[in-house]
Amino acid sequence: MSAKRPEPRAGLLAIDAYVPGKSESDYSGPVHKLSSNETPLGPPISAREAYEAASRSLELYPDGSARLLREAIAAQYGLDPLRVVCGHGSDDLLHLLAAAYIAPGDEGILTAHGFQIFKIAILSAGGKAVCAPERHFKAAVDDILACVTEKTRIIFLANPNNPTGTYLEYSEVVRLADRIPRDVVLVLDGAYAEYVTAQDYSAGLALASERPNVVITRTFSKIFGLASLRVGWAYAPEHICAVLHRIRGPFNVSGPALAAATSAVRDQDHVARSIAHNDKWRGWLTERLTEIGLVVTPSAANFVLVHLPAASGRDASHAESFLSREGVIVRGLHSYDLPNALRITIGDQAANEAVYEGLKKFMS
Repeated sequence: MSAKRPEPRAGLLAIDAYVPGKSESDYSGPVHKLSSNETPLGPPISAREAYEAASRSLELYPDGSARLLREAIAAQYGLDPLRVVCGHGSDDLLHLLAAAYIAPGDEGILTAHGFQIFKIAILSAGGKAVCAPERHFKAAVDDILACVTEKTRIIFLANPNNPTGTYLEYSEVVRLADRIPRDVVLVLDGAYAEYVTAQDYSAGLALASERPNVVITRTFSKIFGLASLRVGWAYAPEHICAVLHRIRGPFNVSGPALAAATSAVRDQDHVARSIAHNDKWRGWLTERLTEIGLVVTPSAANFVLVHLPAASGRDASHAESFLSREGVIVRGLHSYDLPNALRITIGDQAANEAVYEGLKKFMS
């Protein structure tokens, strides 16, 4: 029998697969999972009810156009529903954008500690991933612009960024959009946009409304608490939407997911409660961890980036293992080239206090 077998396209096996946050611990008591930036408040009650109602018609195909969800998103944010494209999570849309605008030999830009899916999407499309440096764990416009060449086709920028939690001021985002060639797609991923309360921040929806090459991606996985359902959306110029509709799956969001997301986006009281909880406990945790000698990068998202002192002899991998044995699961960041840092989701009161007590015990 021939030893031949199908082989993937050149370069695909060189891609490092995305590794999600851990979800299990050997701890015998209550376990706090703070490794995946999930909201401790869960989804709105209205979204649960909509999901349960939709589950009674699972034999039917969903609305492939996602009309009701697109209209609900447009009404909430003051957008044109015809320029909203829904996807199986925002990851789905990031991959579609890379597939649509990158050919083998083209380049896509991300920042040094940018969301890993950006690099995977660029490489899977056959492109070259170019990493722009960050300054103090924050994207810098001039460094991104220095990476732009005639081969650049797309720029991915998470704002706020995962896993650092830092954000780029809107004036700087506009400067970036002004300076790049008009045939380069600028993708602003706002997965954590709802959590940002800074006055100098904007998710950039106005840019996507006005510019021919700016796309915004958003998710229902974070503040809306629908991570398990995988729902995301993009806002883009008409010509980019037309391309995405040509290559997306015909039923790329399930019926129950559409129903839950449509109800969730209308429940802004739930969003307000989530923001208030996050602001309170992110500040509390930052202060407590700083008091015990840890360095916390200022965050605008629902997590904090915590750095272990390099000279302490206590590195992040040991801290991650120690916390796991204490029933607290956090995210190590070796894959993000941050080997001595942890990303810790803001949880409920018990989880946040367990993080503090666990790290205080570890440091002492």
